[in-house]
Amino acid sequence: MSLAKKSVAEFIGTFWLVLGGCGSAVIAAGYPELGIGFVGVSLAFGLTVLTMAFAIGHISGCHLNPAVSVGLAVAGRFKFSELPAYIIAQVLGAIVAAAILAWIAGGAPGFDLAGGLASNGYGEHSPGGYSMQSGFVTEVVMTLMFLIIILGATDKRAPAGFAPIAIGLGLTLIHLISIPVTNTSVNPARSTGPAIIVGGWAIAQLWMFWVAPVIGAAIAGLVYRWFEE
Repeated sequence: MSLAKKSVAEFIGTFWLVLGGCGSAVIAAGYPELGIGFVGVSLAFGLTVLTMAFAIGHISGCHLNPAVSVGLAVAGRFKFSELPAYIIAQVLGAIVAAAILAWIAGGAPGFDLAGGLASNGYGEHSPGGYSMQSGFVTEVVMTLMFLIIILGATDKRAPAGFAPIAIGLGLTLIHLISIPVTNTSVNPARSTGPAIIVGGWAIAQLWMFWVAPVIGAAIAGLVYRWFEE
């Protein structure tokens, strides 16, 4: 499969992750009594990854996440030379999805981008008011565990055919834990898309949602590489 085709698949997959995950938070989460809440948003993110893993996993590996690509490269499962193309495609997919989500959500009375468009944040922009330190540790640890799940589930020694389910449920669990802390990133592209549209504070805090996930993913890659020695 050519790198161009794999990159397009990553664009589509990341587009779906941001539109489905952030869209569920922006459009469907807040309705009194009928809103899907934290649990629904967590499931939505997990389902986007699960569905795309089946749809494009055989094309690009279905990373949908710069941190995942980095972690897989560190673990020896992905070529470092393909990282730039994957990351660019993932970020562009996330930005396009966030722009479309903002346009759709803007059709409702009272919608305001100041609400954040499901952007990730810490301090006053954390759903639970958690500090930058809490957010940073959360993003490192949650991304580390996400990569351990991915690397383990896709190991040739693991039961075949079940990886998308394990990975999708893993991401759901991560969101159930960490939405109150940072609105859950574990994915720099997912954070970049809404931040670009919202601007201001979301851009100012975006650094953490690149640095922390990449650190967590790289550690996981090293750990799993040690398992395979």
